Amino acid sequence: MTSASAESPVERILDAATLLFAEQGFAGTPTRLIAEAAGLNIATVNYHVGGKRDLYLAVMERAAERERLALGEAMEAFTADAEGVHRLADRYLDFCVAHPEIAALWLRRWLSEAEDIASLEAERVRPLIGRIVELAGQVAGPEVDAEYAVWSVVWCVHGFIRGGVLDERGRRRRGGDGAALRRFRLTLHRLVDGLLEL
Repeated sequence: MTSASAESPVERILDAATLLFAEQGFAGTPTRLIAEAAGLNIATVNYHVGGKRDLYLAVMERAAERERLALGEAMEAFTADAEGVHRLADRYLDFCVAHPEIAALWLRRWLSEAEDIASLEAERVRPLIGRIVELAGQVAGPEVDAEYAVWSVVWCVHGFIRGGVLDERGRRRRGGDGAALRRFRLTLHRLVDGLLEL
């Protein structure tokens, strides 16, 4: 991994914007703050990525591409059985655990963040979800709505990554907690089995 000073200005800007948009949202993140976090001035940010809307699009497109690449191998190796579905769900969960900022970006997006940028879902999300729905449909029971089953898993994983599960003391346990992650993974497998009627 390279140091922040060795990274290109664009990568520094995208990294800073990703974290800030994930935590504070599009509306709550001024470009000045992104520039400061990247160790640059606003003019440099504008020069490399354009305005805030352009920057948001670049962040979301990069997030979608990383997600697509992470799931690509699991989709290629998919087997039309419960084990294949579990491996795909595990890969998605593992990606979200490793990149909670990406889960946060999408969760904020789907909760009405920057709604005026509608093309993002059509161009980036629908093709990936569509392919996963096709794979799930290969093993789903005849009465199953595979699309809603897949989206239910997505929302469940994002909820665990962002909100976690409360323990007996009221503390949130998320993906970084090994025991909570193991319990959630087992529950996720059971949820997938039930949703797809495996």
